[in-house]
Amino acid sequence: MSTEAIPAEKPKRNYNALFGLTLLALLVLLWIILSVATPSFASAINISNLLRQGSMIAILAVGQTFVIITGGIDLSVGAVVGFATVIVAMLINAGVPVFIAILITLLVGVAIGMFHGFGIVKMGLPPFIITLATLTSLRGIGLLMTNGNSISINNDAFQLFSRNSFLGVPNLFWMVILVGIPAYIFLHHSRWGRYLFSVGSNAEASRLSGVNVQRTIYMAYTLSGLCAAFVGVLLASRIGIGNPTQAEGWELQAIASSVIGGTSLFGAVGSVHGPLLGAFILATINNGANLLNVNAFWQRIITGALIIVIVYFDGLRRRGK
Repeated sequence: MSTEAIPAEKPKRNYNALFGLTLLALLVLLWIILSVATPSFASAINISNLLRQGSMIAILAVGQTFVIITGGIDLSVGAVVGFATVIVAMLINAGVPVFIAILITLLVGVAIGMFHGFGIVKMGLPPFIITLATLTSLRGIGLLMTNGNSISINNDAFQLFSRNSFLGVPNLFWMVILVGIPAYIFLHHSRWGRYLFSVGSNAEASRLSGVNVQRTIYMAYTLSGLCAAFVGVLLASRIGIGNPTQAEGWELQAIASSVIGGTSLFGAVGSVHGPLLGAFILATINNGANLLNVNAFWQRIITGALIIVIVYFDGLRRRGK
């Protein structure tokens, strides 16, 4: 049967739009409260820093969302980010042109994502296991490659990119837009995006309807690996070093941002704008808590509470179908 005629399941756009508006209202409310609570929050310097802090997690969350929609999980994205900083740093220091170094690093992320797809589709490994194994392995491989040291990047132009702004907006935030627009079109206005939702809803029914389930899973994890490698390039640009231990715990922040943004851990529900807003809500909470000298432990408690509440209501919504 031709895949062109397959009636793939579409996401509930009305629900996504309403939830997105709710998240946007929450973000605006947080900014207003913090602007009143501490004058330094609304300063241009702090807003720029907040946008930079949230941008890389936002891109990671988009890649993670593709995977979660299929009913999977990718625990490796933080390790991929750290590993990518090492790859791009070594290539640039070896005299490889920056554009080529970035392209090779992105291809490494693609290869890692395809490996995850292979492990799930061909080896029958659970997504949790294969991506957890990659998380630990990539940290170790990176440490072996660097002998446990950081690699300073000797290219000033590469480092300046992440620290500069365009039209008063940090370049890192422009990268969110660069990723977000095509990701939105792909997920919500292409048949491949509909296949992600279909596989997450019922993989066997999708297969019987003519959807290439294996290819769809490969695609989801490849996109996640690509986004993680891209974030690794951006992080290397921002901190000016390659270090495999960087971005530790970012996989949890990406998952949290995606879930707070309305992506269902049960699969088949999600959007692009939700995780982006979720990432900046978390960045705002962390930034505001730091300015207010709130104990860092409370920041984790607040994030955990948000996840519990949203997943609980997602469960209620599913049972109410």
